[in-house]
Amino acid sequence: MKYMGVNELRKSYLDFFESKGHLKHASFSLVPQNDKSILLINAGMTPLKPYFTGLETPPRRRMTTCQKCIRTGDIENVGITARHGTFFEMLGNFSFGDYFKKEATAWAWEYMTKVLEFDPDRLYISVYEDDDEAEQIWHKEVGIPMDHLVRFGKEDNFWEHGVGPCGPCSEIYYDRGEKYGCGKPTCKVGCDCDRYMEIWNLVFTQFERQEDGSYTPLAQKNIDTGMGLERLAAVMQGVDSIFDIDTIKAVRDHICRISGMTYGAEHKTDVSIRVITDHVRSITFMASDGITPSNEGRGYVMRRLLRRAARHGRLLGIDRPFLHEIVATVIENSGDAYPELITRRELIDKVITTEEANFYRTLDTGLGILEGFIDEMQQKGQTVLDGDKAFRLFDTYGFPKDLTAEILEEKGMTYDEAGFNDAMEKQRTQARENQDMNKKLVTVDATVYNKLDPEMVTEFVGYDQTWSAGSKILAMTSGEKVIVGAGTGEKVTVFTNWTPFYATKGGQEGDVGTIQTDTGVVEVEDTIYAIGDKIGHVGTVLDGTVNVGQVTRMVVDIDNRMDTARNHSATHLLQKALQNVLGGHVAQKGSSVNADRLRFDFTHFQAMTEEEIRKVEREVNMKILEGLPVETEVMGQEEARRSGAMALFDEKYGEKVRVVSMGDYSKELCGGTHLTNTAQAGSFKILSESGVASGVRRIEAVTGRKALEFYNSQELELKKIAGIVKSAKDRVVESVENLQQQNKALQKELESLKSQLTANAANDILKDVYAVGDIQVLCVYQPDLGMDELKNMGDTLKDKLGACVLVLAGGKEKVQFVAMATQEAVAAGAHAGNIVREAAKVCGGGGGGKPAMAQAGGKDASKVEEALAAAKAVIEAQLS
Repeated sequence: MKYMGVNELRKSYLDFFESKGHLKHASFSLVPQNDKSILLINAGMTPLKPYFTGLETPPRRRMTTCQKCIRTGDIENVGITARHGTFFEMLGNFSFGDYFKKEATAWAWEYMTKVLEFDPDRLYISVYEDDDEAEQIWHKEVGIPMDHLVRFGKEDNFWEHGVGPCGPCSEIYYDRGEKYGCGKPTCKVGCDCDRYMEIWNLVFTQFERQEDGSYTPLAQKNIDTGMGLERLAAVMQGVDSIFDIDTIKAVRDHICRISGMTYGAEHKTDVSIRVITDHVRSITFMASDGITPSNEGRGYVMRRLLRRAARHGRLLGIDRPFLHEIVATVIENSGDAYPELITRRELIDKVITTEEANFYRTLDTGLGILEGFIDEMQQKGQTVLDGDKAFRLFDTYGFPKDLTAEILEEKGMTYDEAGFNDAMEKQRTQARENQDMNKKLVTVDATVYNKLDPEMVTEFVGYDQTWSAGSKILAMTSGEKVIVGAGTGEKVTVFTNWTPFYATKGGQEGDVGTIQTDTGVVEVEDTIYAIGDKIGHVGTVLDGTVNVGQVTRMVVDIDNRMDTARNHSATHLLQKALQNVLGGHVAQKGSSVNADRLRFDFTHFQAMTEEEIRKVEREVNMKILEGLPVETEVMGQEEARRSGAMALFDEKYGEKVRVVSMGDYSKELCGGTHLTNTAQAGSFKILSESGVASGVRRIEAVTGRKALEFYNSQELELKKIAGIVKSAKDRVVESVENLQQQNKALQKELESLKSQLTANAANDILKDVYAVGDIQVLCVYQPDLGMDELKNMGDTLKDKLGACVLVLAGGKEKVQFVAMATQEAVAAGAHAGNIVREAAKVCGGGGGGKPAMAQAGGKDASKVEEALAAAKAVIEAQLS
């Protein structure tokens, strides 16, 4: 066995299986596609499930990958031991109905013993207890001695997950030597000690598990293997843990340099160093795949990992944001294998720097809340913080529980850990229930399309043409039935062997148009992808009958296609313009284009300014005016990435991809339909910019004919406004500003007149004043006055009357009350709040306030005089 670095080891595996006819495919995104059962890719075969189930056609029947994965089920153990981690890479070779056990076992042994040069005497093989076939292949064809073959039961060597495809496993173990063992005489393969390390798992998917628990043979037998790259590297490099292998050790050493700590000197600091080392790898790869921190889903996973790493940085004495510095080492060591780390470096830095800064502010917030809890406990003589409160700090504010414990300990306090754990378990239970509701295994919900021939596929020929003659109808469905024909008025989905109709995919809505046969016409209202690369034309039979087997003439609505293409090509220009104006961190997070408008979601961390929007819009329009040629090339995926073409984070690409270039300005991987020249877009207009999620902004815009409609509507509005303000169109703004100034002057004059009227009215009503002891009392109704005028009048009357109690009512339909009592009146027993409350009750309302001033409202103004009489009675009772 020879030493190999992680990058060398990864390459050797992929190259080996490429030499065996496998397609060497880049790692899929960490974001699952069309799979609600998981938040993040957690195994090498997970992105390939549609190929195993036949829902999609694989680019080749043999594939090999090194898949980036994240698992957080045991996050609390990460760092405590040197075994656990959240991020890992899984090597795998896969067969979709091609080779099976014989080849899988032979190649695994060849790679281990010939390429990696493992000592065969230190390798052991496990097989499922009933899998005689696998045991015989290993023994007779590969040459493994029987004393190096062991049989295990279902729990260890049979892969299944509910109903669906399943099968026995065979695992390769490496004997690390007696020093790693438990020393027991019974120590052997399968022992819980560290001597025999499982390195490679080969799954032979050959059965279909039924609802009743029985197994039936699969028509298409598959191979699914998985080998952890980091674990393999630890063996190859002769080190004790994954934290000691070359690429991870480089990250670990960087953390030690920043913190000034020495790894291996103390268990407590080692825990923090391992936590940061692992978590910073996870968040770097998550950010490179477009994941941004949030309070739900995978965004919450990222936020938790990042904040946990930052918290352990503080435990090491690092009191500033530092994670973005470690990111550079992760990229340096993994960027060659994962080029997205390099091309999206600015985005990664932006996401992590922003979130870490936010966390430091969150810590300050959490400290303030915890201090409030401590003050409350001290006042009550308590020493144990309620578990729910501790969990709320942790869950809502991201405040680490160990920091809570540390601060409480300094005050001679602690927290209710059992209550904390109960609250956490309640949340986990709820999360599991939510996940179970959405869970999909390797099967999918049954639809009518599952009933179609799985071998049937549709070829798309519509990149260069919008009509086609000669395509044959292969199948039809209506509702939940597969049919052979349909008549006028029936809703149908038509499947043909080729089509010029683009099916909804990648954010672009499907084409519309017509399908004609000798006997009927179908109006196509939508075009969709069904299971297994089948394209369905959804619509209604307009006339006659349409039948399976008929030859068609298919015509795409060219106006709809062109309007859609204008918007789609404009999204490419828009993304590039956003990157130029806002920065390289901008990346597409989603898009939707149809004939009416485009919607583009992108990573950015604050609202765009009006100036930024103007610059982006201008740049896109300039590229339209330049008339850049729009050209498409078909090439291999790796060649496309090397050419600098931008790819979507979570898009699944085939062996060959289409690269759309717009002059030297924009180059993207894209399977949609486009213009041939940017000038065909006509013009581009941003209608809105808004936020849709944490770190994600959205632009909605129009092009071409819809842009012209928008400009025309704005022109008409301008003409209307010009007519209303009696101004020329080019002087509308000036006229409106003049009107505003005039309005302000008139408002000021009106307020002055109201004040004068209020003062005059106050003088007029003084005749209704009467005395209760030394206090003057006035209760009066002024129907034309509102609340502000009533308050002003009250202030005027208090100045005139001195020691007094006032109850003033106003309003013609709904009545409003204001009650005021001077300092002398309050001292004599008056309480404005109680007075006004009783008055309002008479009018069917309510209110109240302080002794010196209160207000209320009532529904029935016809009873105001009764209300004032009630107020007088309360006043007299208070002052007597």
